[in-house]
Amino acid sequence: MRRKEYSSILITGASSGIGRALALIYAAPGVRLALSGRDRARLGAVARECRNLGAAVDEAVIDVRGEAAMTAWLSEIDDARALDLVIANAGVSSDTSGGGDAAETNRLIFEINIRGVQNTITPLVQRFLDRKKGQFAIMSSIAAFHGMPSAPAYSASKAWGKSYGEAMRGRLGRHGIGVSVICPGFVASRITENNRFPMPMFMQADKAARIIERGLARNRPRIAFPLPIYFMVWLLDALPPGWTDRLFKKLPDKEWL
Repeated sequence: MRRKEYSSILITGASSGIGRALALIYAAPGVRLALSGRDRARLGAVARECRNLGAAVDEAVIDVRGEAAMTAWLSEIDDARALDLVIANAGVSSDTSGGGDAAETNRLIFEINIRGVQNTITPLVQRFLDRKKGQFAIMSSIAAFHGMPSAPAYSASKAWGKSYGEAMRGRLGRHGIGVSVICPGFVASRITENNRFPMPMFMQADKAARIIERGLARNRPRIAFPLPIYFMVWLLDALPPGWTDRLFKKLPDKEWL
């Protein structure tokens, strides 16, 4: 399949991790990037890096949970230059949500990882349908394939993202719109930096971004990596529940509130 070329790209959660790495990969002369994040200093630094690479950059310090604010920003960006690719990347885990107790932490995870994705995609669906082109990418996780005892809310939110993206691909694909679901394993980010347990096949964000970029260029339905970890979680989900119960009892625990 011929690789796609993008000239107008929007990325949420672009101030660090995979979001930052993707912004830097796509930054080039003739490309307009719209980047959002909640940390003004980090987002500004990423925007400067992208401008130095020749891209035109619009940056917005915005919370993806805010439906009205997101709709206004997305409309403004798309009106100025029709978007080719929208990457709903913003997300949190129990360690990065900022919540105090379990109830607040879980609420924040669901609001950001689920509502935030909806607020990024929904305002643009009709616009893409009218143009009969465009591509959405949803950041899910390897954790979407089977609920992880150390991260119940995170696993559930990423499973939602995977299912939503798959369904939207079927719904929008017939109209010329691409939807890809991204399922990374352990990648260097604010989410993984607090993990105190072995992370098999740990990957730097720039390497992950290159894999994602190649998959999106080919409009792959699912971009899951590293392949050995992907196979393991696929196999885990295929095992009888009693077997997975015994396996999970042997895994190291993680504080999850």
